[in-house]
Amino acid sequence: MADRLAVDGDELAHFMKLLKKSSNSLKGLRKALSDANVSGLGTDDLDSACQDFQEDWKYGAEEIGKQTDDLADIIGKSKDSYREVDKALEEALKKARDGKGGAKK
Repeated sequence: MADRLAVDGDELAHFMKLLKKSSNSLKGLRKALSDANVSGLGTDDLDSACQDFQEDWKYGAEEIGKQTDDLADIIGKSKDSYREVDKALEEALKKARDGKGGAKK
């Protein structure tokens, strides 16, 4: 069964780094949008629709950013937990092997 479980700590770290980068990109986008002015694009209805879209997008981008940060944190903790379990399992198997003499007959 153990041959089916494989966790690549380097891949998890890379994924976590990508998530953090994505979150930072969203923060930059939100900042750029916060400085944008939608008035004067056309009719009052169009200006209103653009303002509504900007408010919805800001909220959605903030939520995605928060969830991305949370996911990166969870992945980091999972990576650390996998490493701890892997090390403990390795030590337990070594002790079990050494307890039986450690050598094949």
